[in-house]
Amino acid sequence: MTSENHTTVKVDTSMVMSPTGSATQGSPVSPSTSKPMPELPDELVQAGWSKCWSKRENRPYWFNRFTNQSLWEMPVLGQHDVIVSEKWVLLFIEVGIPVTPTTPIVPISPITPGAKPWNSTTGTEDKPGQIYWDLDVQTNAVIRERPPANHLPPHPEMELQRAHLTTKLRQHYHELCYQREGIEPPRESFNRWLLERKVLDKGPDPLLPSECDPIISPSMFREVMNDIPIRLSRIKYKEEARKLLFKYAEAAKKMIDSRNATPDSRKVVKWNAEDTMNWLRRDHSASKEDYMERLEHLRKQCGPHVAAVAKDSVEGICTKIYHISAEYVRRIHQAHKTLLKDCNVSEAADVQDRLVYCYPIRLALPSPAQPRVELHFENDIACLRYKGEMVKVNRSYFTKLELLYRYSSIDDPRFEKFLSRVWCLIKRYLVMFGAGVNEGTGLQGALPVPVFEALNKQFGVTFECFASPLNSYFKQFCSAFPDTDGFFGSRGPFLNFSPASGSFEANPPFSEELMDAMVTHFEKLLEKSSEPLSFIIFVPEWRDPLTPALHRMETSAFRRHQMSVPAFEHEYRSGSQHICKKEEMYYKAVHGTVVIFLQNAAGFAKWEPTPERIQELLAAYQVYRRALGSPGPSSAPTTLSPASAGGSGDKDSIAAKTAPERSASLDTSPARQDNSSSSNTVEKTTPPSETASV
Repeated sequence: MTSENHTTVKVDTSMVMSPTGSATQGSPVSPSTSKPMPELPDELVQAGWSKCWSKRENRPYWFNRFTNQSLWEMPVLGQHDVIVSEKWVLLFIEVGIPVTPTTPIVPISPITPGAKPWNSTTGTEDKPGQIYWDLDVQTNAVIRERPPANHLPPHPEMELQRAHLTTKLRQHYHELCYQREGIEPPRESFNRWLLERKVLDKGPDPLLPSECDPIISPSMFREVMNDIPIRLSRIKYKEEARKLLFKYAEAAKKMIDSRNATPDSRKVVKWNAEDTMNWLRRDHSASKEDYMERLEHLRKQCGPHVAAVAKDSVEGICTKIYHISAEYVRRIHQAHKTLLKDCNVSEAADVQDRLVYCYPIRLALPSPAQPRVELHFENDIACLRYKGEMVKVNRSYFTKLELLYRYSSIDDPRFEKFLSRVWCLIKRYLVMFGAGVNEGTGLQGALPVPVFEALNKQFGVTFECFASPLNSYFKQFCSAFPDTDGFFGSRGPFLNFSPASGSFEANPPFSEELMDAMVTHFEKLLEKSSEPLSFIIFVPEWRDPLTPALHRMETSAFRRHQMSVPAFEHEYRSGSQHICKKEEMYYKAVHGTVVIFLQNAAGFAKWEPTPERIQELLAAYQVYRRALGSPGPSSAPTTLSPASAGGSGDKDSIAAKTAPERSASLDTSPARQDNSSSSNTVEKTTPPSETASV
């Protein structure tokens, strides 16, 4: 709450309500029902407090010019006294305030008892049915005590530089694809490249890769290759199919003529392309199915030859992007170290080899002084600005971040660094998502609230393996960025998290490499621990061809149960839930979802997926659908059914006929694979906000 949103009126005798309730000359007009406004004591004025008037709320509030704290209720001097730090002593002396050893200062923390949070304005509190988290659930996840992490502490200046360089890297990728292959980059392929690289990366930057082996990304290579010679799109009408077939034949012929192809490859491609063009000129009565069948045949004949001549060029794109990323990481890391040169490494506490309940990841390096970040509210949106760069979050989610920060941050009891850390957190996820419309929201979705409630009640789940401070349901979770998220409850990346016991939910981003690494980590943990350990995994039902991660889980020795939720009969919370409208919070999943229970013997004995518990979990989806009543393309009644081997999840499109083609069309959200499409769908397109948690 700043002067950008409210008119600040300094309190003096001409602006204080009289004991009778009437305003003296020059005072703002208040509602007739207002209570008399008492005059501020001199002690509060000396401590930096002044009375202001909110035009939007049409009522007074109290603002502290030293701490930037705003309260709707009059502060009480001495109720929350704290020790005056050296910088406050210097500041008080500078402004002429007498300082004594017991000079009180009201803490800046908006959670302090007696001080309402920033968002506590009338009519903005969420109703019970509109809360998307439960931070009161205590963890049952047990880990071995671990030392603080050696990540560099976040700073708004470094986030600005990282955002700038990441944007430049995206532009380089776009230019390379267009200049070398004449195509637009596959949608969100850069985001999936970040995910796939971070599975292998050992570099110092939390976002950009710099130390990976191999250098060439299989994910980026597959996706670019799948769009060569042209990108295939969803087909609805016969004329579109005819036009697409002609474009593919023309592009394949042009490409084979302009590249260093073998005589045999040149001959095969040119003959098939010319034969297709002649057929198009002759036959004008073909149906859409005829055109699509011909296109599939042409891709089978020309695809291997086109891929052979494009292979070196596409590998060059992947290599170039990786090396640019490594150079950017070097710049960021050097600038960050320069910024922190006066920040000495604190002595890490002695770590004992003992089992403890999991706790948020801690940083070994103390945080430097943080710059000022401005905060104001626009209706129900909290806006935070640093050097002209603004990030936004819904008011209720801003309150959630306050609570998580109170539970998790141990180095900032007065919330002096809270706003800058929130700004860094939101900026980091915005940079990861990308700048496109609805881009990246697939990295940040979640299950419906009733499903989380059922998981907690029936299977003791208290922990999310892939989440973030913005989309988590529990206050204990793993997330992608330990440096920014640890202050808000993150236990760090899940692949670096090794619990000895507990019950966990896993809804990973839908990246094949990440899901495969997840399964490897699960099995290692289950083999190692003799304590109760359970993982309930939600993954897309991709079966044509079967993804390696799904195959490994279905054949795992630790698989205790498996069930399937059909496409269009369940929903996910939007990846933009922290900023979207309430009516945009949920979107239907256009693919089936497989739910698999991986448990060791002790975990199975404690949280056995009995038929009764499974029915309660399935009922959570049904109850939610009845309560929401959201429209969807499915007209059939909901039939959520458990299955020992999952339901059908075949991807019928031409683009899904081979493994490389399927992988290239994958995206990191549930909506990336449309299982309901007919065989004339060439490539899957993505509804705006079908998502999975990161």
